[in-house]
Amino acid sequence: MNVGKAITAPPDPPARRITLEVKNLTKRYSTRTAVENVSFQVRAGEFLALLGPSGAGKTTLFRCIAGLTTPEFGAVTLSAVELVRRRRRERRRIAVVFQQFNLVGRLSALDNVLAGRLGFVPAWRGMLRRFQRNDVLLALECLARVGLLDRAQQRAATLSGGQQQRVAIARALAQNPDVIVADEPVASLDPQISADILELLQGICRRDGVAVVCSLHQLHLAQAYADRIVGLADGRVMIDMDAAKFDAQVAAKLYGSVEVIGVEARRSSGQPSP
Repeated sequence: MNVGKAITAPPDPPARRITLEVKNLTKRYSTRTAVENVSFQVRAGEFLALLGPSGAGKTTLFRCIAGLTTPEFGAVTLSAVELVRRRRRERRRIAVVFQQFNLVGRLSALDNVLAGRLGFVPAWRGMLRRFQRNDVLLALECLARVGLLDRAQQRAATLSGGQQQRVAIARALAQNPDVIVADEPVASLDPQISADILELLQGICRRDGVAVVCSLHQLHLAQAYADRIVGLADGRVMIDMDAAKFDAQVAAKLYGSVEVIGVEARRSSGQPSP
């Protein structure tokens, strides 16, 4: 009798690699502990939203990840390489998007995006803004991806807030990063523009496989655009869960009261607090 081959289930798809790992991170300022024993991982192509009340330690954590400040304890690793003593080529793998855009207003949108190439060129080229053709073409492509190719030669100071944040994202893209760290990138933008910016960051996750770590105050935006939510309170991780499971009960645990949640909801909808 002919015996056919056993039918087996197809193998599970390979797990996405861990791109960024924060291990037992602690940062103190004088007698105040801003971040204490914080640990989490972010995988390639994952959008992680960082939530928490004001003073929770989100900005300090971002500064440690981006290399702008040094923690007392713990480590930040990128693809298993520790970044505390990072060199130039490791630093450029993490791009930062700031709340206040951090553009040079007198320079064009294109020149601001080219700043994302500074880690790839000799220092003299960056100082004189004499970038090679390939860098310019890449910067133009990045502007096209954020919908601002037609504003390439416009001074950054003359752009709207939403356009300036798009230029900042294009600058981050020009680094060809593995991770984008966005510190409250929509805090000063209106609700519709905020949604557009987060949709753009989400698209970069999906298309480029870039890990995004983004701090937010608007709970509904975190639920809508993030894959995972990490919540900080008093400098410690209080929650780490799928965004789809984040609900009012979890929010109450993180923010401390239903009243605070109501304030956050009003912020996200643009309504004034009482």
